[in-house]
Amino acid sequence: MAVFTPVDTVEVEDFLRAFDLGTLTELQGIGSGIENTNYFVTTTRGAYVLTLFERLRADQLPFYLALMHHLAAHGIAVPDPMPARDGRVLHQLKGKPAALVTRLRGHSVLQPQPQHCAQIGRCLASMHLASRDFQASQPNLRGLDWQRATAPALLPRLEPAQRRLLESELSHQSVIAASPEYATLPRGAVHADLFRDNALFDDDRLSGVFDWYFAGVDTWLFDLAVALNDWCIEAASGAFDAARRAALLDAYQTVRPLQPLERELLPDALRAAALRFWVSRLADLHLPRDAHLLQPHDPTHFERVLRQRQLETRLRPLLN
Repeated sequence: MAVFTPVDTVEVEDFLRAFDLGTLTELQGIGSGIENTNYFVTTTRGAYVLTLFERLRADQLPFYLALMHHLAAHGIAVPDPMPARDGRVLHQLKGKPAALVTRLRGHSVLQPQPQHCAQIGRCLASMHLASRDFQASQPNLRGLDWQRATAPALLPRLEPAQRRLLESELSHQSVIAASPEYATLPRGAVHADLFRDNALFDDDRLSGVFDWYFAGVDTWLFDLAVALNDWCIEAASGAFDAARRAALLDAYQTVRPLQPLERELLPDALRAAALRFWVSRLADLHLPRDAHLLQPHDPTHFERVLRQRQLETRLRPLLN
């Protein structure tokens, strides 16, 4: 969440006139993240987050907003889009699609312990089950198709070893995705970006999951793999911390046990999740956009994670 499109208090005050949410008392830009313009908006009646969408089109946004509202209605702690007096939740500000959602309490835990990972596992499984009756559909816009389309612009900018890694993993994931086994995996709406900075804790209790604007329909296994690759690894090596990995996986399965095929394909899903974020961070680095408050993430982190996941796949037959 960066500030690509500055707005001032007068513009936000005018924007708020369409709502029954009181008057503006504070406006603060949010400088983390890389996709949208975000502001904390405090009014006389509550605390909210205002998002101006920089990449997503207006016709894509109803999926995300409806999914958040659906999950909130099912008791999942997520930001709930606020309707204006006319019932609309999608608006326009400074020529950009815009939405106002409830602000969650708490703070991100950037050095998680097993207890935090267990709460994330239970919440993620609950989100998956709650999405079973969500009817809207939209593909994962940063899925394998996007990665394959983006790779040609990235390959000339990479070192030879990186080019080999990218090409080989894209080939591997293409084979997996085309297999009949993959087609049978449970799937539905997924968060697809459940990193530790997209969850909040209040007194060490999970208070909510936010930043749903990478969500889409994908396998639930991929969503689980994304979380495992962030919450449960040692950053310096990309290797798993056994206690945190077990806590997240075990807690997830107390709510939704994995099918045998999911357990079999989990190593490939972990590689797919690492590849997705390596490619997106490479794109942010080599194909950047201007922003007033933008801190691009280091792509070498997920290159390291991907290599570690590949190593674990090669070692697995020797350890069994």
